[in-house]
Amino acid sequence: MRALISVFDKTGIKEFARELEKRNWEIVSTGGTYNLLKESGIKVMTVEEVTGQREILDGRVKTLHPKIHGAILNIRENTEHQSTILEEGIISIDMVVNTLYPFEDTITKTDNLDEIIEMIDIGGPSMIRAAAKNYRDVLIVTDPCDYQDVLDNLDSISEDYRKQMAIKAFETTARYDRAISDYLSGENFSLNCKLKENLRYGENPHQKAAYYVGEEVAEVKILHGKQLSYNNLNDIYAAVKVVKDFKEPTAVAIKHTNPCGIGTGENLKEAYLKTYECDTESIFGGIVALNREVDLDVAEELSKIFLEVIIAPKFSKEAFEILSVKKNIRLVEISNLMDFEVGRQFKQTLNGVIVQDLDEVEFEKFEVVSRRKPTEKELKDLEFAFKAVKHVASNGVVLAKDGSTYAIGQGQTKRAWAVEEVIHRTRSLDGVVLASDGFFFADTVELLKDHGIKAAISPGGSIRDREVIEAANEADITLIFTRTRHFRH
Repeated sequence: MRALISVFDKTGIKEFARELEKRNWEIVSTGGTYNLLKESGIKVMTVEEVTGQREILDGRVKTLHPKIHGAILNIRENTEHQSTILEEGIISIDMVVNTLYPFEDTITKTDNLDEIIEMIDIGGPSMIRAAAKNYRDVLIVTDPCDYQDVLDNLDSISEDYRKQMAIKAFETTARYDRAISDYLSGENFSLNCKLKENLRYGENPHQKAAYYVGEEVAEVKILHGKQLSYNNLNDIYAAVKVVKDFKEPTAVAIKHTNPCGIGTGENLKEAYLKTYECDTESIFGGIVALNREVDLDVAEELSKIFLEVIIAPKFSKEAFEILSVKKNIRLVEISNLMDFEVGRQFKQTLNGVIVQDLDEVEFEKFEVVSRRKPTEKELKDLEFAFKAVKHVASNGVVLAKDGSTYAIGQGQTKRAWAVEEVIHRTRSLDGVVLASDGFFFADTVELLKDHGIKAAISPGGSIRDREVIEAANEADITLIFTRTRHFRH
């Protein structure tokens, strides 16, 4: 049996090749892979020894030769194929091990087009596709993570196993080519997603649904509980975006992708209790995300009500023991929760998708437009409220105080109605501030005045801003414009 090994990523390749050698496999290799294996004491042949042709064009042409591709592509049960390779002196290759040049990694590190072009692999994809096409006779291996599994199955590899490895190989080359095409075009992009699992149903029981994943940048583990539902996954995404916006210990409760409470504190327990107090009813049956490790104290509070999902970077052993008593709760650990990038956002629309960057808050850029200036405490509360309101469905407003949402009004077609909603629902109006995701008119200022709210923040940007500022001055209310709108639909 003969294996062709040519890898850019050398992870585990010495150990893998050594095991093949022990099992009497011949090994053919190229360039740096050949040197590494030979220096490790592994018996290995160069491609040149097989083809009789030296590498040319600075290594651009190494394996593109009939004695390589004929060795891979010949069908073992085809007598004409076998007669041809015998005449040509070709010995069949039974396994191809290849990892591609790191094109996607390179484009994140340099803008030098010559360097980038040199990272466009030609021979690698050709070998991979040839082996994958002929998977009934040739095993294709494109991922170092599969080396041990291949060795475990090597003595009795089924056709189905070969097929699955071929599928993975074609996915690898397809993703690679899409990355090159997207980069060179500068405008086009491709979504490369694979089925992770079929879901029980979609938003409603009569809708079919499935979960597809692309590049898995979030390190997610389901520590406890049954399969995540379509709605769970949707809510988790919304919740994670909230807690990633805050550096201090933070918790959020989510229902139908909308926050029903956000809290920050000196510790996670304080943050969660503030979140809970915002809306002690809506949180029931919702999901909670936290941006610090859940310890025993926090777990004891979380366990007092029914929650569908709890997300955190980590759960202590004691916290897990308390929370996992409830069989219907899902515990989701995202170890790099505060580090991974959420990336662009996509929505399906007519004939395609619309794409946008993540909505970022830059609170440093704001203007106090009223005569009354905010106190230091009010300014801190306004910053918190403005961070919170961008996660609220538009038209959205938030009342907040001391790092806690006191009431959240969202999804109203008229902004003044959202303001009326939070004023009606808040547990207290004493010292709260208001944040709005879009500009408002003087009628909102009148509502603030009537209920003793002394500070508000909004993007501004209306042709009636002057009227709003005058109303704020007459009411002795602090008004801050950020000049950045934060709609969410």
